[in-house]
Amino acid sequence: MPGTGPSPRSLLGARWARRPPAAGAAVLATGILSVGLDTTGYAVLSAVALVAACAAWLGLAADFVVRLLWDRLRWVAEAGTPGALTAVAATTVLGIRFSALGWQPLAWALLALAALLWPGLLVLVLRHWRLRMPGTVFLACVATQGLVVLGATLAAAEATAWLGHTSMVLFWLGLVLYTLALTRFDLREVTCGAGDHWVAGGALGISALAGSKLVLAGGSGPYLWSGDDSHVLRAVTVALLVLDLGWYAVLLVAELSRPRPRYDVRRWATVFPLGMTAVATLSVADALDVPWLRTPGEVLLWIAVAAWLAVAAGAASGAYGQGGAAERR
Repeated sequence: MPGTGPSPRSLLGARWARRPPAAGAAVLATGILSVGLDTTGYAVLSAVALVAACAAWLGLAADFVVRLLWDRLRWVAEAGTPGALTAVAATTVLGIRFSALGWQPLAWALLALAALLWPGLLVLVLRHWRLRMPGTVFLACVATQGLVVLGATLAAAEATAWLGHTSMVLFWLGLVLYTLALTRFDLREVTCGAGDHWVAGGALGISALAGSKLVLAGGSGPYLWSGDDSHVLRAVTVALLVLDLGWYAVLLVAELSRPRPRYDVRRWATVFPLGMTAVATLSVADALDVPWLRTPGEVLLWIAVAAWLAVAAGAASGAYGQGGAAERR
């Protein structure tokens, strides 16, 4: 009957209510693809991905503010979940891309925002850690290393020594957080996870990317690392990339042996590690002067693009189905 259906306002509220904090993985996935496409010379595609990532980030920011102001209890509850840290990580990924465009003031602003959010959210999340957690437990490492990547990028761009040293401290903290998260990760997720189990590898990918950016920062201007420090950093960066590729292989075999084709919002947390592994490979190739790594890096990038398209199609199909169901009601 006319007038008995849900109002646009109630439908909007329902849509906000269904949006989990882990949806920020869509911003991460799209933003890192923009970085990768820019690195490989696909400027137009990179710009398209950047616009999409910015739009998604604005939606994430609006969601954050709406819940903080009008649904405080739910905001506090969700701020303690690992998915909340995607707000920090997504902000740093956009900052990395803007820095590559030469928009350093905007990159600095995003770094400041991410750094402001990071400690409070990290403490809340760590308080709720438990045994047998899904792959989102590794977002503590991802968010921390996101700060490192953006900090090291800006340190190199503007020869800022203190930022480089601060980033180095956070780099080692991120590796400690990864180790702690690994002890709480439910390994059964590898064969039965809904998508976010891939973050186990993606966290190593962003750690390798962070290491490569610190290497580049050390040789870009101010004297940051001694010879021994630089050697250790290079060795650790290579080890992180190898471990990341190892996780990639294990998770891919698990996906092929037990396919999980049904769309889930957590699949964005699969696309992000795919893209991050590609970008880390490309960055390590440049930072450590290993040019042959660029070819596998580009192959991995296009695999990530294909995965992004598949997940985006699933998201669009799901949204269309929900919209049709709402109209029928």
